[in-house]
Amino acid sequence: MFTKHPHPRRRPLAAGVYGVVVTVLVSLAVLDAGLGESGGGARNSLTLMAPAAPGGGWDLAARESQQTMRSAGIVNSVQVVNVPGAAGTIGLSQTVDRAGDASLLLITGTVMVGGIEVSGSEDTLRDVTPIARLADDYGVVVVPADSPYRTLDDLLADWRRDPEGTAIGGGSLGGTDHLLAGLLAREAGVDPDLLNYIAYPGGGEVTTSLLSHTVAAGVSGYNEFSDQIESGRFRALGLSADERIEGIDVPTLAEQGLDVALPNWRGVVAPPGLTAEERAELEDIATELARSPEWAEVLERNRWADTFMTGETFEAFLDEETARVHQVIEELGL
Repeated sequence: MFTKHPHPRRRPLAAGVYGVVVTVLVSLAVLDAGLGESGGGARNSLTLMAPAAPGGGWDLAARESQQTMRSAGIVNSVQVVNVPGAAGTIGLSQTVDRAGDASLLLITGTVMVGGIEVSGSEDTLRDVTPIARLADDYGVVVVPADSPYRTLDDLLADWRRDPEGTAIGGGSLGGTDHLLAGLLAREAGVDPDLLNYIAYPGGGEVTTSLLSHTVAAGVSGYNEFSDQIESGRFRALGLSADERIEGIDVPTLAEQGLDVALPNWRGVVAPPGLTAEERAELEDIATELARSPEWAEVLERNRWADTFMTGETFEAFLDEETARVHQVIEELGL
């Protein structure tokens, strides 16, 4: 069974705790200052909270949204703050605490749904105001260029022989990377109880662990590894999409005989307690973002799938997604 408290050698995270705490405190100070000066509504001043450290997938989504809102003239002033930790649930809690504040949007997605389930967070996505699903991206399994694993089958063969000795690195426990590693293990005939998954705060740390051979393989969003893949430092073995993605020359896991597909969606939610008018304005902002030519370029550049939805459709999706992730976690014994 996956465990929330694996052996210390599998989770070398303690050294980064102090830095994460300092980052959270600084980010919250910036958030307080920004929101304290945000009169005039969301159109005048908007804060996008990325509930992760700079450089990861949520941060990328926040900064691409910020740039699009600026260049398309959707919002007069928009800033990004980072509040990392606990698969996004620290940022979620801060958003819940901002009840009634219509000038804040939290970036969310699959990772947070899993993080809520695994951590037993008191705050869930039912405690915030759903605004919009923006786009999907996909996870990729990679190894260093000098790895003996030339193909996914090579990796799986060793993984079956020595599950505990084959460390897999990725993001937060319960997040998309963790779920993908568990699904891949189960489908490949590796006992998920023996999965040696090492959780890192972000894609940068996973990259370092791969290059230092701390882990045998890494799992993360394609964009977090794309530079390393394109430069030849990493070899991509499989993509978690349902079918081939244009512009990504990586076979899907399904193409290689594994019934595994796991999209990583990105969306935005707002604090609870908004009026109908405030929620409608935030939905309008998200709609203008998603329908702008600038955002179309963002989707193409990052190879994201356009899965925009809002309103009751997005609410229903969140309920379905929560149930789906809960079922996966239960099946894998997380």
